[in-house]
Amino acid sequence: MKRLNIIYYFLSIMVAGLISLSACESRLDIAPVTNLTDATFYRTEEDAKSALGACYASIYNPDIFHDLVTTDDAIPFLTGDAARPLVWRYDITPETNYLRFFPGAYQSINRSNIVIKRLPDIPMDEQLRNRYIAEAKFLRALAYLTLVRFYGGVPLVTEPTEGAENLELARAAVADVYALIEADLQEAEQVLPPKYTGADVGRATSNAAKALMARMYLFRAGTDANSPFWQQAAQKTKEVIDEGSFGLYDTFADAFALSARGGKENIFEIQYLTDVSGHGLGRGYGVRGAPIYPGGGAGIARPTASLYQLYTEADQRRDVTFITSYTYNGKTTNLSITDPNPANAISFQKLWDKTAQTNGGEGTSVPLIRFSDVLLMYAEAQNEVNHGPDALAYEALNRVRTRAGLNSYAGLDYQAFKEAVWQERRLEFAFENMRWFDLVRTGRLIDAVKAENSFDRNALIKPFHTLLPIPQQDIDNNPLLEQNPGYEQ
Repeated sequence: MKRLNIIYYFLSIMVAGLISLSACESRLDIAPVTNLTDATFYRTEEDAKSALGACYASIYNPDIFHDLVTTDDAIPFLTGDAARPLVWRYDITPETNYLRFFPGAYQSINRSNIVIKRLPDIPMDEQLRNRYIAEAKFLRALAYLTLVRFYGGVPLVTEPTEGAENLELARAAVADVYALIEADLQEAEQVLPPKYTGADVGRATSNAAKALMARMYLFRAGTDANSPFWQQAAQKTKEVIDEGSFGLYDTFADAFALSARGGKENIFEIQYLTDVSGHGLGRGYGVRGAPIYPGGGAGIARPTASLYQLYTEADQRRDVTFITSYTYNGKTTNLSITDPNPANAISFQKLWDKTAQTNGGEGTSVPLIRFSDVLLMYAEAQNEVNHGPDALAYEALNRVRTRAGLNSYAGLDYQAFKEAVWQERRLEFAFENMRWFDLVRTGRLIDAVKAENSFDRNALIKPFHTLLPIPQQDIDNNPLLEQNPGYEQ
């Protein structure tokens, strides 16, 4: 039965991928979907474009709920789904479905593998073919980087899933996963252009590959002050900064406006269209039951006081990130950071598209790599390389601070500068799936979670929680998977 489960799982990914490919381009001369095969589909340049389109349609970005409630940034509402507070309190088991990130990641990986394998056989412009393959490798690296940071070593799949054979794979060594990520990104940075124009805006670029590589190097450097990865992270971020294609908007609010889609600050993003192909993050993390959202606010989590109160009144990011009051039919409702009633809680609004008229119809971009991230990665790495901040590190950090309306830093020693960057990252990237990874890589997760004890959290966090459990359903499907230490049953 387990064998049948895993066959069904991987074949469903393959079939769904093929259907998605056929749906990406509207053509009159294609065979019916039920007749599409490798022989009839992967034949033309348009087929190649559609195949890559399916990769972008399945860009892997984990549910933001995990990043919020497993850190010190948010509290799940204690009414509704009983599993949510268990994640917040670190009562986590391999059956915790909120932490099952394998299926989405491997669907993305499989679609990338299809492009990488099939496109060399398609007669098409060679330069365009190489670019498409490099884009697919970037997207594969993006998925694997998320997996390895969540789980450690994971199965390495570099060939398309095309049948029922060789589906049970053991976990690869962490170093081998990073080696594939690095190789994919190195090819992408060599082949892809630094920037696109017109309809291609939003595709992976060489700058995106370099920024993602820097993110990988920072995570690998961890808490080792002498790691060679600090220098590599500093080099890659400096290349993006100096290339000049990206920059900061004048105000923090501009970075999250609908007009920022494909704009100068989003090095890589998931693009949406209002009420056409949107997301529901504004409503889903907005004020519970508030009539200002289509269908009412869902409101499944609220910010912690420790996060909200970290912003000073001068910090422009506070009012962009949080909704503290709203007016409806002439009545103003003021919200609270401490009131236990979800309908009265200060909530997140950073990615809320106020023009959306449908549930799940919000068209704001979901940023995966912003230019401010590159600046702060550079400042952090440069401080480590020199064992203290130099003028370039200060310039990078202060560009982010002054854009937020804050004074520049000066006169900090090595440790103070490092902590200043850490705080700036928390303020800048709240609600952007950054906090958990930052706390893990800097060795601060346990202390941060234990310090955030509002609403009687009393988290059961242990050292092994710096990795997530391999989902039990995936172990059942693939007996060669070994569970992470601490989660064994």
